[in-house]
Amino acid sequence: PYYVDLNQSLFLQASLHSSDQNLMMFVDTCMAAPDPSDFRTVNYELITRGCVKDPTYSSYYSPRGSVARFAFKAFSFVQRYPSVYLQCELVVCGYRDFSSRCYQGCLERFKRNTGS
Repeated sequence: PYYVDLNQSLFLQASLHSSDQNLMMFVDTCMAAPDPSDFRTVNYELITRGCVKDPTYSSYYSPRGSVARFAFKAFSFVQRYPSVYLQCELVVCGYRDFSSRCYQGCLERFKRNTGS
């Protein structure tokens, strides 16, 4: 466990360990939940499909594409949950592959009109 105060900035870094220097990472989705085995019932989205949902979330520059850096302010679920667990999905892409997911950024979901 990592103990923090409410509203304390949490800085995270994910590193890709590979001999291929032409890979990069993209933070696609990060969510928090009070139960480490259930991220569906009660959750809080920090970033979803590359779209920032939490106003305290920010990404940081890394000199290497194989390192993703980001931060957000610590929060808690209602008082009956003593812990917050984080689950993130990162995408690995080819460096300078501009058609890859890493370069697409935020992918908003649009609802289709079902019509009659």
